[in-house]
Amino acid sequence: MRLAVDGEDYVLTHDTAAELRDQLADALTRTHEFVHTTGTHREDGSYVVARRGADSAGHSKVFERVDALERLYDRLPDSFTAEDVGRTGLTGGRRHMLVWHFAEHPGFDCELVSRQPLTVEKHDEGGETSAADTHLAALSAD
Repeated sequence: MRLAVDGEDYVLTHDTAAELRDQLADALTRTHEFVHTTGTHREDGSYVVARRGADSAGHSKVFERVDALERLYDRLPDSFTAEDVGRTGLTGGRRHMLVWHFAEHPGFDCELVSRQPLTVEKHDEGGETSAADTHLAALSAD
């Protein structure tokens, strides 16, 4: 296999090319763990929010891209609960999981204000960092 990088040509064996592919996949797939949830950027560009420590698909929500999660957040009211998240079509424990994820993730400018019912309040606009930017910064720091 021939690989061109920054004007330089490299010839790779099949095994070396496969190893490089695996290393690139690992570099593009990152999971950030929070107290109650995790956020995973997958190699295909999708973003998965999951309940921390859970191993079934019932405890996760896959977004086509992280900006889909950001659009969901933007559509929510300034103070929101799992019921508000449920109005977007999500059901069951996924609604609560997403409320926790918004509260825990530094890319969302909000905070948990009540546990009963689970309620998050958004802060004023301005100075916030997107979830995508937060993850990109974490990837470049690794």
